[in-house]
Amino acid sequence: MNLAEQPEQSPILTAQNVVELSPQLRPTLVCLSHLRWGFVFQRPQHVMSRLAKNYDVIFFEEPVISPGDTPWLDTSTPAEGIQVVVPHMPEGLSPEAVVQAQRSLLDQLLAGRAQGELLLWYFTPMSLAFTDHLDAQVTVYDCMDELSAFKGAPAQLIDMERLLMGRADVVFTGGVSLWEVKQRQHGNAYPVPSSVDIAHFAVARQALSEPSDQAPIARPRLGFFGVIDERFDIELIEQVAQRRADWQIVLVGPVVKIDPQTLPRRPNIHYLGAKQYAELPAYLSGWDVALMPFALNASTRFISPTKTPEYLAGGCPVVSTPIHDVISGYGQSGAVFIAGTAEAFIEAIERALGLKGTDEFLQKANAAIEGMSWDNTCRFMKEQIECLR
Repeated sequence: MNLAEQPEQSPILTAQNVVELSPQLRPTLVCLSHLRWGFVFQRPQHVMSRLAKNYDVIFFEEPVISPGDTPWLDTSTPAEGIQVVVPHMPEGLSPEAVVQAQRSLLDQLLAGRAQGELLLWYFTPMSLAFTDHLDAQVTVYDCMDELSAFKGAPAQLIDMERLLMGRADVVFTGGVSLWEVKQRQHGNAYPVPSSVDIAHFAVARQALSEPSDQAPIARPRLGFFGVIDERFDIELIEQVAQRRADWQIVLVGPVVKIDPQTLPRRPNIHYLGAKQYAELPAYLSGWDVALMPFALNASTRFISPTKTPEYLAGGCPVVSTPIHDVISGYGQSGAVFIAGTAEAFIEAIERALGLKGTDEFLQKANAAIEGMSWDNTCRFMKEQIECLR
């Protein structure tokens, strides 16, 4: 189910009759995030950038260790209406002291602001440890992933999520399969899969100037952009590259939580590193097939990859491993090919090669993402908030 297929959830408030908030009454929305604003531009940035049109957003990141004896806040304004806040902690503080320091710093920050109502938006339940005393008009839990299944997840995360579920007024999930689990834990939960900025990626359907690090790479090119971590199927990429040495595999994105030395190294595998969100269409424009080589493990059981609609908006056929939400959302689209083994993955790529730019494929890609947009997604989320205020 994508957002365009959501049933009417609220007879009280619809996208057409939401009353825009007066600037004098703008609530303060504190967003507690485990992902940094300056990391990969994804769901938190898309959502908060749009909600900042009506709310004063404080994007409160996880703490970093820095020299000094006193905790302090580093603040910046990367976009209108958004204040990014990074707590800096002296080395050697106990976990309890770090929690108390964050509580105190956030309280001081809020006390120094002329604010209307307070809204809390959690991307991570762990932030409840230093915000459980705040009296929010609305508390949102945006469960974009099953974080407890990720490598390095805190042992107490499951218990913290249980507490947050008890406090949240509304729960959003990053995909349908995750909603199927969380809706049994909360009576006001909605599947809100990540969406796509179609206009941003649609320019990739044109022949754009090649980025300098991709231009020398031969074709055909099979591309991936995103975080390369424990969800990435290293062995699958190794097998594809080994069996089809004439195919060039282009991997764009940061390597995190895994040892880079474990990644396959072959002449036809190209690691181009992290890129800015604005640069991605230029890379996508030069690919023949887009890949989603996710491993099938606990960390990918409930994922709903944002890159699926991004690839399609860019006019590129997609080959994916059998991720549940990809199968249910795109498996019958004719624009996304699903393959569960290395042999099947290679065969799917062979079928996908040559489709890019054809009228038939573009019609299928357009149909698969029809009605999807971050504007629609955020409008739906805002409706739920306004119904609770």
